[in-house]
Amino acid sequence: MDDLDEQARAILKGNDRGGYTVPTGGLYPYQWNWDSVFAAAGFAEHDLSRAWEEIETLFSGQWSTGMVPHIIFHKVDPSYFPGPDIWGGVGPLPSSGISQPPIAATFIRALHALDPEGSEARVRALIPRLRDWHRWFFDWRGEGGAICVSHPWETGRDNCPDWDGPFANIQPEGVEQYYRRDTTHVKEDERPRSYDYDRYLYLVKLGHDCGWDEAHLKEVSPFRVADPTMTFTLLRANRDLLALSQAFGEPTDEIEGWIAAIEAGSEQLWNPEIGAYDCLDMRTGEHTGVISSASFLHWFAGVGEDRMLAHYDRITSDVRFSMPSTDPAHPQYEPRRYWRGPVWGMMNWLIATGLHEAGHEDRAEALRLNTAEVIRTGGFAEYFDPRDGSPAGGRNFTWTAATWLGWASPNTKGITCPVSS
Repeated sequence: MDDLDEQARAILKGNDRGGYTVPTGGLYPYQWNWDSVFAAAGFAEHDLSRAWEEIETLFSGQWSTGMVPHIIFHKVDPSYFPGPDIWGGVGPLPSSGISQPPIAATFIRALHALDPEGSEARVRALIPRLRDWHRWFFDWRGEGGAICVSHPWETGRDNCPDWDGPFANIQPEGVEQYYRRDTTHVKEDERPRSYDYDRYLYLVKLGHDCGWDEAHLKEVSPFRVADPTMTFTLLRANRDLLALSQAFGEPTDEIEGWIAAIEAGSEQLWNPEIGAYDCLDMRTGEHTGVISSASFLHWFAGVGEDRMLAHYDRITSDVRFSMPSTDPAHPQYEPRRYWRGPVWGMMNWLIATGLHEAGHEDRAEALRLNTAEVIRTGGFAEYFDPRDGSPAGGRNFTWTAATWLGWASPNTKGITCPVSS
């Protein structure tokens, strides 16, 4: 038995707060949306019931609008900023006012495949909740089928260079003086800049002040960017929700409509000038010109065929460890600063899943082995330097441990995302 398997299980146990996990103690003391879904996939390797509990606790914070928040503040912890008072969420539990990449349907389908009979009741209860969440995205984040975000934190890729252009058009007026606590846990040069935080908090203030009225924010917010992470994960999630709905005799017409719309709308994200998928600023109509790890999620979504393959091969040959969150050839690439360059193991998992399903089994397996090597090199860090695999960000990180147990370890059976039809 690989000692890393036991270390990974111990990390999940250590970050367990009773029904939900935190990404890591201190730095992130609450329940994060897509972090929890990956956590569930890690728990599934050795405790399937606990995996389902993680998902169900996440959906206990779902708003009446259908939105599932990106943070749920189960227990107030003053070590984190901005907390529930700054957000002013209007859901059943204290929460943030934005969502995160909707990967839940994909992993719920995978969990169900591990125990079809034993999980039937749980899946039946979750299907309507998933449908409501996906509808919220389509209604309030859809732009001609492409899926937008109203805040960089919604993508999970907080400070990627894609936001540099949109942020240059924001003057963060009215933001009160604040004290960042993240840089007391992590080196400052591995975290977003104060320039970014000013604008993050300005966008939070806009939402808080209007009670998170989505119609109002759609009209007034200076930040509305169509994003590959959201577009591709929601497209994939709708395919998986369709398969679950068909299996359980639930309505499918609406979901089929979403799939067709996003398949067509995702083409808005294709930037012919760089020959890649990137973000599209809906306020200016301009592409951001950044090839990111999210660009390669198009295989996961089942669109674009192999139009990104040359970029994939170029980037993976340029670094020791893949997939860097920003193309190393981009002038704003920073190999240790959060989403401006480092490798994130869980993104590799999604990319490799798509590669495998597209018939690129050799590349998918090479990425899995490379991810295993970076974890062996840098431990269970939040993210890694693509040049040498050295750890960065938080340590004892839940989704890195889950990525190891669910996919990267050579020993564990793990969890497989069923191929979407």
